[in-house]
Amino acid sequence: MTTPAPLPPAHRTHEVTNQPPHLPAHDAFLCNRPLVEALQREGAGWAQEKCSALGRIAGGVAQEWGALSNEFPPRLQTHDRYGRRLDVVTYHPAYHDLMRTSVEYGLQGAPWAEGRAGAHVARAAMFMTFTLAEAGHLCPISMTYSAVPALRATPELSKEWEPRLTSLKYDARFLPAHEKTGAMAGMAMTEKQGGSDVRANATVAQPLTVARGTGAEYALTGHKFFCSAPMGDLFLVLAQAPGGLSCFAVPRFLPDGTKNRFFLQRLKDKLGNRSNASSELELDGTWARMVGEEGRGVPTIIEMVNHTRLDCVLGSTAMLRGGVVQALHHVQHRSAFGRKLVDQPLMQNVLADLCVESEAATVTAMRLARAYDEASRGDARQAQFRRIATAVMKYWVCKRAPTHVVEALECLGGSGYVEESGMPRLFRESPVNGIWEGSGNVICLDVLRAVTREPGALEAFVAELEEGAQLEPRLAAAVDGLKHELDDLATAEVRARRIVERMALSLQGALLVRYGHPEVAKAFVASRLGGDWGHALGTLPRGLDFAAIAARHAVGA
Repeated sequence: MTTPAPLPPAHRTHEVTNQPPHLPAHDAFLCNRPLVEALQREGAGWAQEKCSALGRIAGGVAQEWGALSNEFPPRLQTHDRYGRRLDVVTYHPAYHDLMRTSVEYGLQGAPWAEGRAGAHVARAAMFMTFTLAEAGHLCPISMTYSAVPALRATPELSKEWEPRLTSLKYDARFLPAHEKTGAMAGMAMTEKQGGSDVRANATVAQPLTVARGTGAEYALTGHKFFCSAPMGDLFLVLAQAPGGLSCFAVPRFLPDGTKNRFFLQRLKDKLGNRSNASSELELDGTWARMVGEEGRGVPTIIEMVNHTRLDCVLGSTAMLRGGVVQALHHVQHRSAFGRKLVDQPLMQNVLADLCVESEAATVTAMRLARAYDEASRGDARQAQFRRIATAVMKYWVCKRAPTHVVEALECLGGSGYVEESGMPRLFRESPVNGIWEGSGNVICLDVLRAVTREPGALEAFVAELEEGAQLEPRLAAAVDGLKHELDDLATAEVRARRIVERMALSLQGALLVRYGHPEVAKAFVASRLGGDWGHALGTLPRGLDFAAIAARHAVGA
């Protein structure tokens, strides 16, 4: 009998090598050096400990909450088993963990309740930090924050609702607001036939009493094609009253505790933003109270829109940061062709460029938050600056986010295309802020409207640019070029994106020259303003300290 030949030694084909470890739990705020510096510079250094505490949650347990709330998205229950209307949305418990944390840290309203100098800046830093855990749940957080200044157009409504909306207690129960410890707000503006053209809205508001105007009662009948955060307690809605398009506050429950006629037709099956419910809404004799004056719906609700546009900038800035964190972590631990990826010159160029884009957005977002903070305390000049700067940066930062995220994803190679990396979720999320609250063309036309109708706003914006132009000749040339573009407003509409892009880059350059890290400012001016640039990220010119730029952004740096 022949003895079998011995088996060959076991091959270690499944031993894991040359793969990065899991990103460790970390303080997502303190690791973001540009954000830490901006918090101090823009007047909210007093909030650093609170920001850091939230940062530890964002870089720790909230990562799992974010994954779960997207893996198990919300579900709509229109009826119970007996056919009675329910109109409720159910969420995974992880979603409520995210919401509870955001509310406890005051992201939905603390600045209005505190009134402290720098409160909106502190809130902006925390908003960007917690976006790194999960972006979708911050939609209702943003709308609750933004509803407060709009409601102040009707003091009676503000007195009733503001304490509920700014409460630090998250209460998800489906009950009348007066029985809860806190409330959330939503918005329902757009309709099928109009979209961003809200003056085409067909929803009708009929007066229920002889009295009309601010605070009066109306019945709304119509539809809304997008209702954000449909489990809110109060919604700002646009409808056609006898005196024209007007803004209304629509509660989920009537004053007597019975349900309002507020019917959720279906949830949107969206590309991203999966954790957050968006619905189609039917209004059928729905009880509402007018906010502001009859026929002044757009000027009234624009107070809400301005603040949600700020949050679009903050959210997209955070997405840039999220891509940078993942890319840097991966390349520090992965080798190819005999060297760590982080040590390879072309990869260093890509990483540095990603960091430059992220830092430029961060510096600008926090400067914008300071404008909101100071405007809320009566600074007219800052109110003028934010009028144009919000729209300019909403367009540009949100437009840059998808391109930036794709480049960061590519740093991970094929692994970045796999769901477990988290990069596909980040990519799907990246276009939403560019669409929400006005897509690119709408925003650029809004900038032109402000330029032509509000000369004080343009003057305040240009003054901000000239502060930096005095320090950098190439920036000064860019500002002069922008002024030349603005000389001919008769043909400006077709050039609107070109104009707004130049405004955005000039503002980012001016702020980086004044406040940014010298190498970052040098790289930005050369590649975005100085003509030494390429069309893709990773085309920075020679002579820059790529390692110094990237070192400011790595987790643990």
